[in-house]
Amino acid sequence: MTAPLQGIRIVDLSAVFSGPMATALLGDQGAEVIKVESPEGDTTRFIGPAKGDLAASYVAANRGKRNLALDLKSPDAIAVLHRLLARADVLVENFRPGVMARLGLADADLAARYPGLIRVSITGFGPDGPRGHDKAYDAVIQALGGLACSQRDPASGAPVIMASTVSDKVTALTAAQAITAALFARERNGGRGSRVEVAMLDATVAFQWPDAMYNHVWLDDPPAPFPEFGATQRPWRTADGWVATMVPQQAEFQGLCNALGHPEITQDPRFASQVARYRHGPEVRAVLEPLFAQTDTATLEQRCREEGAALGRINERADLLADPQVLHNGCAVVVTNGDGDRVRVARSAARFDGQAQVPTQGAARLGEHSTAVLQDLGLDDARIAALVASGAVRLPRAG
Repeated sequence: MTAPLQGIRIVDLSAVFSGPMATALLGDQGAEVIKVESPEGDTTRFIGPAKGDLAASYVAANRGKRNLALDLKSPDAIAVLHRLLARADVLVENFRPGVMARLGLADADLAARYPGLIRVSITGFGPDGPRGHDKAYDAVIQALGGLACSQRDPASGAPVIMASTVSDKVTALTAAQAITAALFARERNGGRGSRVEVAMLDATVAFQWPDAMYNHVWLDDPPAPFPEFGATQRPWRTADGWVATMVPQQAEFQGLCNALGHPEITQDPRFASQVARYRHGPEVRAVLEPLFAQTDTATLEQRCREEGAALGRINERADLLADPQVLHNGCAVVVTNGDGDRVRVARSAARFDGQAQVPTQGAARLGEHSTAVLQDLGLDDARIAALVASGAVRLPRAG
């Protein structure tokens, strides 16, 4: 089948994860993505194990893109960018508010010059407001957006910053969905592009709302507060490892108790319904923890499968790559990287008519495609050499 976004051209000015992961996803789905990167390089080129200027984090978030290194402080580089935008469907950036205007790329001017262009702005806090111009990184948004307070340390009760850039990544997914919606809207309104704004804070709050914020939904005559979601939802130690389970329905909880060899537990009034178990979470753990500890993981998995209770072993990072279902689904694929080495990347989760959208290449070295992209834009060798000499364009460094 034809990839869903084949023929769509995206110019990606973004860095780190919130923008690059969004455009990588769209690239997996067929879009042509040209990453316009500063001569200093994206921060993620230096996060994780690296070969030269290709670090693992950069590869994961920038797979499948062509790379053009431009110094956007240079008028000549801005002129090159305009050539790209004249052919593009989507522009993605995640600068702080005001940066684009200072570069001479104010949104009103872009909309007038390129009426079909979808202009996507990803920010930490939004375009304005009391924190609009503040710097924002994932941990800051986790703190302000309610993620940290909902991940309490069970011993001390202290808030926890998750060891994953959750806010960045949920922002990327939100942005990717918004871009496809804007492309669809453009088809309906005569080809006119639109401005799309996604704030990391907004995406994180929305992500939190269904469960972590349920005690703050009702305004009129609110019902009694409910125990916070997941307050006692922690892994269980088994005889040889760790597992996680979630059994919200009473029949599932019965199945878990059956698997643990104590079906009578469900007769305790404290555990006789989902609501009762929520209100007696510490007591549930006190009763079940010794039972989990007496049984090995494989036995628990088999018994819970037979009883219809959801349970999974805690995969360490290396274990994940060997998990039978992960292997069956083809969650990770091997592609060739810009340095010629093979690398492992996660494919996009969505399938279309049963077909996965699999990336075909890894990430590019800084400036790897600068010459080719400029040639595609109609620049001759002399002009390209002048741009390189002025510092407006960077070519990849030897070695």
